Amino acid sequence: MIPRITCIALALAALVGVTHPAAAQVAIGFGGVAHDSDQPVEAISDTLSIDQTNGRALFSGNVIIIQGDLRIAAAEVEVIYSDRDGQRSVDEVIATGGVLITRGEDAAEGDDAVYAVPSAILTMNGNVLVTQGTTTIAGDSMVVDMTTGDGVVEGRVRTVLTPQSTP
Repeated sequence: MIPRITCIALALAALVGVTHPAAAQVAIGFGGVAHDSDQPVEAISDTLSIDQTNGRALFSGNVIIIQGDLRIAAAEVEVIYSDRDGQRSVDEVIATGGVLITRGEDAAEGDDAVYAVPSAILTMNGNVLVTQGTTTIAGDSMVVDMTTGDGVVEGRVRTVLTPQSTP
């Protein structure tokens, strides 16, 4: 959730024209705590095709990828993996076709997404919409560091900031 002071600062900056019209840096947070990219990745789908020669697995149909409390749902997901020191590790997850990503109560949706597992960087493209409680942010693309929650939304950014009511 974006702290109230950050929401006010973003709103004021937008009103006086301080922010770039095509980009907004935001605290996206996704669940409020750092994401642990060392957790195992689970994948569920209708079909799985594996190419051992180039380290790729293609999941098709009703795909759900889970890592800890991070969930990615899409029509198709390609997982790129490599062998390091005799251990297989997931390097990148590429989701296409109506991508929905959730973490806790936070959600983001877009046309496609790339999640770089070792760096925990999530990139979404195409009709991006982020929802955190009553706050929404929309744009053409978004890049989020899942460990810090820092992110940038670009391309005709739109947001709805709802002030918190005081008792």
